[in-house]
Amino acid sequence: MTQLPGLLTQSALLDEAIRKDFPLLDRVVHDGKKIVYLDSAATSQKPRQVLDALNEYYERHNANVHRGVYLVAEEATALYEGARDKVARFINAPSRDEVIFTKNASESLNLVANMLGWADEPYRVDNETEIVITEMEHHSNIVPWQLLAQRTGAKLRWFGLTDDGRLDLSNIDEIITEKTKIVSFTLVSNLLGTHNPVEAIVRRAQQVGALVCIDASQAAPHMPLDVQALQADFVAFTGHKMCGPTGIGVLWGRQELLEDLPPFLGGGEMIETVSMHSSTYAPAPHKFEAGTPPIAQAVGLGAAVDYLSAIGMDKIAAHEHAITEYAVKRLLEVPDLRIIGPTTAEDRGAAISFTLGDIHPHDVGQVLDEEGIAVRVGHHCARPVCLRYGIPATTRASFYLYSTPAEVDALVDGLEHVRNFFG
Repeated sequence: MTQLPGLLTQSALLDEAIRKDFPLLDRVVHDGKKIVYLDSAATSQKPRQVLDALNEYYERHNANVHRGVYLVAEEATALYEGARDKVARFINAPSRDEVIFTKNASESLNLVANMLGWADEPYRVDNETEIVITEMEHHSNIVPWQLLAQRTGAKLRWFGLTDDGRLDLSNIDEIITEKTKIVSFTLVSNLLGTHNPVEAIVRRAQQVGALVCIDASQAAPHMPLDVQALQADFVAFTGHKMCGPTGIGVLWGRQELLEDLPPFLGGGEMIETVSMHSSTYAPAPHKFEAGTPPIAQAVGLGAAVDYLSAIGMDKIAAHEHAITEYAVKRLLEVPDLRIIGPTTAEDRGAAISFTLGDIHPHDVGQVLDEEGIAVRVGHHCARPVCLRYGIPATTRASFYLYSTPAEVDALVDGLEHVRNFFG
């Protein structure tokens, strides 16, 4: 067995007290095997503190927000808006009013695309302008821009990938030009694990006056996220990957943009005045939160932010780096295994996708499941990446603050079982 990195052996996060916060990690599955959960890039497990916050809300504070003048409604409003305050601090937003709650990162990215499609100058995307994305994006950061291009006549352009799973920025000045209105890219790839060079992309976008949107879905759970340091115009992420519940996402946007851009959804709460002839809109963030919002989910996300902040995002990042370093080394010991993406722990996240000889990833996943090991299989909503590397799909193991070296070892042992099973 590969020697454990010193940082990993000393990590306070390996304390069983952390794992005991997550009830599902104690579950026994096939033939009495304790589950080895390696699918946190798809959705993380939830600590008891988040589950308790959800139960507490529904049992004692369940009411609609903002307009009720009775006690329970005021409590619900305080909890909901308190969650906004927590998220704003978590991402170092200049103002709480820049934090918009959505139902997931996909909705956040669609919100940006639709705002720009309906915007006035200088933000409007039309048939004289271009949209820039990358080949490594999740479908949620591809399809909304394809739809916008189809509706407006704008040209969609993208950065390709190098053979080692990184963005090819050799032609950055040719891709991001004076015609570019928006550059939207992932901070960390959900399939490749790659950390992207934000500074170079943002600098070029600013040179030509283009807006920048960052998908931080695979970053917010795993490292400190400072929207001011990123210097982007929009940042999207989702709650269910960062110990929060499903049904809650976040879009952060610069205040002046949110003031100028039009709403996407219409309905209650997002209005200021309504007549039969016209309507005026509430200030951000409520301008972009039509209808009854995901109240309980926001409360749960606030509890998740509290939980992660109490541990410390720097500590979580250090633990995951050590786990990833160990996992990469151990996986490279497996015969016929090919990592798709960077093969070092530097500048990469804790999601590792791989192929195993000519065994189909779905078969790999099913055999691992019989060993109690939960991994993801498929193209991970990033099919263009699979096409780029000439593979039908991958198996993906992804790690989080509760992952241990023993689980990495279990995965490697499970892959040996897969190889033996298929001869």
